Amino acid sequence: MSWLIVIALAALAFAATVFLFKLEKALWSSLLAALAVGLAGYSLQASPGLPSAPKAQGVNRAAPLFDVVEVRRELLASNERSRADFIVTADALVREGRYQPAAQLLASVTRDNPEDFEAWIAEGSALVEHADGILTVPALYAYRQAAELKPKHLAPNYFLGVALIRQGRMLEARQVWGDSLAAAGEDAPGRAIVAQQLERLDAMLAAVSQMEEGAPPPTAVAPDPSGP
Repeated sequence: MSWLIVIALAALAFAATVFLFKLEKALWSSLLAALAVGLAGYSLQASPGLPSAPKAQGVNRAAPLFDVVEVRRELLASNERSRADFIVTADALVREGRYQPAAQLLASVTRDNPEDFEAWIAEGSALVEHADGILTVPALYAYRQAAELKPKHLAPNYFLGVALIRQGRMLEARQVWGDSLAAAGEDAPGRAIVAQQLERLDAMLAAVSQMEEGAPPPTAVAPDPSGP
C-alpha cells in the first residue's frame, strides 16, 4: 500500500508542477528525471515498516542510505572476506559517518595488498559516501580494481549501480546490473539480492515510462517494500 501512495504522490507532484505552476514543456523531462531518482531511491533503500528513531548525536556526516557494510558482507562468501585488521576499524568509522578516515585506512590496505578484493569494494563505498553519493574518479577506480580481481563477481558492480542510481543514471545502472547477473553463476553470492534490486529498478523504469506517456503508472509491477 505504501508503494501505491508514493507513486501517486509522485504523479500528483508532476501534475501540480505542470498545470498549477505552468512549467514549460521543455522542462518536463527534467522534472520526470528528478521524480524518477526519488522513486528509485525509495524503491532500492526504503524500509517503511521500520519504526522511527531519533537522530543520532555527534555524527559528523549523514548516515548512508543503507548499511553498506552489511550489504557488502551479504554479497561476499566467507572465503572472500578481507584478512586485514584495518577493515574492521574502517567499517566502524563508516557506520559513524566518518567516511574520509575510513577511506584513508582502506587505501592503506589496498596499497599494501592490491589483491584484497573486499578492501577495494569497501574503499569505493567509503569514497562514494564521503562525496555525498557522487561516483568520483577514485571511487570508480576502486570498484574497477575489485572487478578486475573477480570479473564475474556481483559485488563491485552492485555498488557501482547503486552509485549510478543516486546520480540519476538509472539506465546505466540497469545495464551494469543486468550484465553482471548474466555473467555470474547461478549460485553466485548475493545473486538473489541483485536480482531483486534489478526487478525493482525495472519497475521504476516502467513507472517513469508510463508517466512520460501521460498514463497512470502500472501498479502490478510495483516491488514489495517488505521484501529483503
